[in-house]
Amino acid sequence: MEDNEYNDRLAYYMEIGVIEMAGVDENGEIIFAINDSAQELAPELWESHTEYIEKTLMELYNQDYIEVEYDENLEATITLSEEGRRIAKEKGILTEMPDVDNNN
Repeated sequence: MEDNEYNDRLAYYMEIGVIEMAGVDENGEIIFAINDSAQELAPELWESHTEYIEKTLMELYNQDYIEVEYDENLEATITLSEEGRRIAKEKGILTEMPDVDNNN
């Protein structure tokens, strides 16, 4: 996709409210987020977005960067290794991962 087409699509998606600025990364790059409203207002964007996330997560899983554990209710807990976090952040599917404090 050419820059003009990309910029036009981004502007359109922001105008209809399915993409918003979520922040700025440590390199000064703008971080955009796709809202759930894209499911209805821009289904082509939502489908592309979810396919990308699923593909990336499967790649991380197949490379042993993700561990999945199930509880007695078959609810999954997904844990990313440090390298998995770095790759996920690099690929834009993870913007921040809160530290878990087990002492609370």
